Amino acid sequence: MPSTTDLGHRTHTVTDSPIGPLTLVARDGVLIGLYMAEHRHRPEASGFGEASEAGFTAAVRQLAEYFAGERTEFDLPVAPQGTAFQRRVWAALRDIPYGETVSYGQLAAAIGHPTASRAVGLANGRNPLSIVIPCHRVVGSSGKLTGYGGGIERKRLLLDHEARRRQPTLGWG
Repeated sequence: MPSTTDLGHRTHTVTDSPIGPLTLVARDGVLIGLYMAEHRHRPEASGFGEASEAGFTAAVRQLAEYFAGERTEFDLPVAPQGTAFQRRVWAALRDIPYGETVSYGQLAAAIGHPTASRAVGLANGRNPLSIVIPCHRVVGSSGKLTGYGGGIERKRLLLDHEARRRQPTLGWG
């Protein structure tokens, strides 16, 4: 019997991007997944539902705007599926300013668990909405690029893309 988080009508579409094809998955019209080719924690395609472009217009447009340097935040209804801790980490990721990075330790402290940087890293790695929920903005404590579901090269490309277009802010956290 499926869990309540699995109920609902799923659809998916694939859109091109500068970092390769992106698979968008929605449940009842709400975005629940964005996966890159060779994505480390990509679910089986059989769970994506039927292929359909219907309902993905805003997500495809906002991704195109992001890659064109015209969008720094996403304004899409999302419903990432995960544990309460994972969802808390993913919510905090959305607060990291465009073009900036934070360490896993800083993110752990920001959610009130300063000693949980490893758990934060695991939750970050399970983020089902890459780019929209910007897990690529989290780096090692030394600033080194560490694991990314879409691969380190894609993480570097996303960070470089944002760095070229960012406006200075007053910081994070």
